[in-house]
Amino acid sequence: MTPEAVSARKKELAVWLREGLVKLGPTFIKIGQQFSTRVDVLSQEFVKELEKLQDNVPPFETQTALRILEDNLGAPPSEIFAEFEEQPIAAASLGQVHLARLKSGERVVVKVQRPGLKDLFDIDLKNIRALAVWLQKLDPKTDGAARDWVAIYDECSRILYQEIDYTLEGRNADLFRENFQNVDWVKVPEVYWQYSTSEVLVLEYCPGIKINDAPALDAKGLDRQRLARLAVESYLQQILNHGFFHADPHPGNVAVDAESGSLIYYDFGMMGAIPGGVRGGLMELFYGVYEKDAERCLDALVTMGVLVPTGDRLAVRRTAQFFLSSFQERLDQQKKEREDQGKQYSASFKPQRSKDEAKERRKAILSSIGEDLLLAAADQPFRFPATFTFVVRSFTVLDGIGKSLDARFDISEIAAPYARNLLLEGQPQFAALQKDFTKRWNNQSRAVTNLFRGPNQIEDIAGTMQRLESGDLKLRVRALEAERALTRVQAWQKVVASALAASTLVNVGTVLQVSAVTTGATLSFAGAGIFGIMLLANYLTVAKLEKKELQLMGVV
Repeated sequence: MTPEAVSARKKELAVWLREGLVKLGPTFIKIGQQFSTRVDVLSQEFVKELEKLQDNVPPFETQTALRILEDNLGAPPSEIFAEFEEQPIAAASLGQVHLARLKSGERVVVKVQRPGLKDLFDIDLKNIRALAVWLQKLDPKTDGAARDWVAIYDECSRILYQEIDYTLEGRNADLFRENFQNVDWVKVPEVYWQYSTSEVLVLEYCPGIKINDAPALDAKGLDRQRLARLAVESYLQQILNHGFFHADPHPGNVAVDAESGSLIYYDFGMMGAIPGGVRGGLMELFYGVYEKDAERCLDALVTMGVLVPTGDRLAVRRTAQFFLSSFQERLDQQKKEREDQGKQYSASFKPQRSKDEAKERRKAILSSIGEDLLLAAADQPFRFPATFTFVVRSFTVLDGIGKSLDARFDISEIAAPYARNLLLEGQPQFAALQKDFTKRWNNQSRAVTNLFRGPNQIEDIAGTMQRLESGDLKLRVRALEAERALTRVQAWQKVVASALAASTLVNVGTVLQVSAVTTGATLSFAGAGIFGIMLLANYLTVAKLEKKELQLMGVV
């Protein structure tokens, strides 16, 4: 097929997908919105079509919207507003927006909720919960993380039900505005409470350019890289400083003021909150990554509930240190490439590794920390708190928006200097000197203390050695190679046992068949079939274990 034919076929599939999501209803439109920002994953044909789900969903009937307005406000829109446009200017998954003017002269937007949303959510979420229960049973958790799919579902459903309460959305908008009142590059529309109810929300009219509309931003002379940086920085402030964040930041909900270049946020129905303890842990994790301190990172993960303080912490620490070093190397490499290539650096997406390069990279990682990764997979020390569901979702969407503005956009490049600023802001003016002096003083104090503690420590070591010699104290050594070898032996034993049982039953069935004992022969052959299936399953387990061993040695 020619490139034009392939593109035309993709367009047909993209239209079919969008129309299918619209027919399935609001819950699935949300999924489409999530993928509409992934310019680095989906082809342009799919991205353009899915973008229509952000604010160009088919509206519901005008008469229905007018009836909802009259029921909620106690009078027809013509009596309440000086002007009211019956044709909506935008329509999304949960409602549509009409332009209006108050009798006092202010231009406003009137957000009207789609009818019957709760009933639709009840049906969709019931089916999704069944899927979550199914995933909970089938998830092998071989990556060392124990996910609670049902808890993740509960968090998602809670947020979705909150989104259809416009009174709560208005309060969220007020709180969000208050959090950013001292930030001049973030704008939040005012709420007109006297005209707002649980199904109708009247807001200040704040027009802007969609944040992923690169041609329109370029036409206004706005710096796209700056906008990508501000979008990430605003989210870091929301999560780390305030613990209250916008959980649905797709381009239909984030715009840019054409005059000032400020970010304008819309739609505060889907918001997330991070408890103080978890937020403190996130802040510590940020500091730990910035300072490349693996131990501090692990303590932060324990505080956040992501890491369970059991199992082999040493293996987890070595893994963390490896990835921190790799992270810093990647940042240094990207900085060098940006300096060498100049404007050409952002002209295209980061080239994907070839199959051979990806294989070599995988071998390098496994040869360095393969043992530690196997330990993590066995101990499963990691958890995925449901609180982080929408944090991860938001940063995924932000990453997609960033790449639509800057092809070489990288959240980590923006987060690193922000971490440095947080460190400086959180400490007094002479914090660096104070920290250095404190560190030196502590080292000297420890040296002096050790002069007096040394003899006692030697005595303690001697006592420990005596306890070992007498058998009162026993050392437990974990031999990882022996553990894996024993696992493989046990798997082979199951293979051999299944093979023996299957062959025995085949022989018995054959003898019974020859002796005309049909029922017994049938049962024997059926049993042989069952053991044959078990044989195949056990052999696949052995093959999987041996493949893991070869990967660990860097052979495959």
